Amino acid sequence: MRSETISVEGRRHEVLRDERGPAGAPTLVFLHEGLGSAKLWRDFPERLAAALDRPAFVYSRLGYGGSDPTPLPRPLSYMEDEARSVLPRLLDAAGIERAILVGHSDGASIALVHAALDGGHRVQALVLEAPHVFVEELSVASIAQAREAYEQGGLRARLQRWHGANVEVAFRGWNDAWLDPRFRTAFQLEGFLPEVRVPTLAVQGEDDEYGTLAQLDAIARGVRGPFERAILPRCGHAPHKDQPELTLAAMTRFLAAHLARG
Repeated sequence: MRSETISVEGRRHEVLRDERGPAGAPTLVFLHEGLGSAKLWRDFPERLAAALDRPAFVYSRLGYGGSDPTPLPRPLSYMEDEARSVLPRLLDAAGIERAILVGHSDGASIALVHAALDGGHRVQALVLEAPHVFVEELSVASIAQAREAYEQGGLRARLQRWHGANVEVAFRGWNDAWLDPRFRTAFQLEGFLPEVRVPTLAVQGEDDEYGTLAQLDAIARGVRGPFERAILPRCGHAPHKDQPELTLAAMTRFLAAHLARG
């Protein structure tokens, strides 16, 4: 995939692009997790793009990977802010007129909000890995454990490999927001779901340590477009890493069927 930077209002985003596929085809847009980056998707975007013969666009949000830093603390509305303000401007700057959003964890939540606000103008479908639409005790407990691993274990060193000088911004921006007691009421995305009218696939591991299937149940109740789910065995919070072949097969099947109809 080709590496580049794209600026939105003077702030640079790290971007990886694969420009295969027929002219005018919707682009697979990958939105990373709360501790992720464009490069932390590793080869999965390229594999999905090849399986579908569609272009791919992978970016690091501000404060992650090789993108410009952003001030701390992040506002508790940071996912909604990304969906409402940053993502549409970035897609405009990249010349992406039709998109299939593939989001993981925080990125999946951002994708849902953006699809609701987009009204089907640009977003053609959603693929959501381990999405969150409300706060669960399991999530808070696991995020508290991540703080301990960052401060006392080896997590900081592992993350620095991917985020470099952004490592503190990446970790604290995510971790401090989720562990703020106000986040339980600030982060409530179920009200956006009725405006999601595009086909949606949700993928979750049976052993996800950050969320339960109640998240998928809420999305299934709320969205107005076709909804499917894939629950993967022996799989934690990152299906594309824990079960890459099963995840690739589920996404390819779903999107190939949608593209054939569209």
